[in-house]
Amino acid sequence: MPLFEIETDSHIIITWAEDEDAARSVVVDAYPTDEIARLTKRPRDTWVISKGALGLTKTELDPCTVARECLNRSAGDKVNAIRLYRNETGSDLEQARKVIESNMVMGW
Repeated sequence: MPLFEIETDSHIIITWAEDEDAARSVVVDAYPTDEIARLTKRPRDTWVISKGALGLTKTELDPCTVARECLNRSAGDKVNAIRLYRNETGSDLEQARKVIESNMVMGW
């Protein structure tokens, strides 16, 4: 049975279904008020979520604490906070941007 990824306005649902219509009915049954934004048949029958991408791997530094300190020192200036974060952690530009922006959204 194929694996489908269904993104709605409020959820991302991973489910097995016989076809796209059956996958859509899963959403209607579980979240009747959600609108389907994207429905994708996955190329494999497994789903993997990278803990590293979610920031759940063990590190010596807590990225959120460092990012919030950098945001505090930069008075909320995102570009300066990214520079400070890169300097503190040795992260590349893309990783530093993701961490700083994530913490800005969480209300550092």
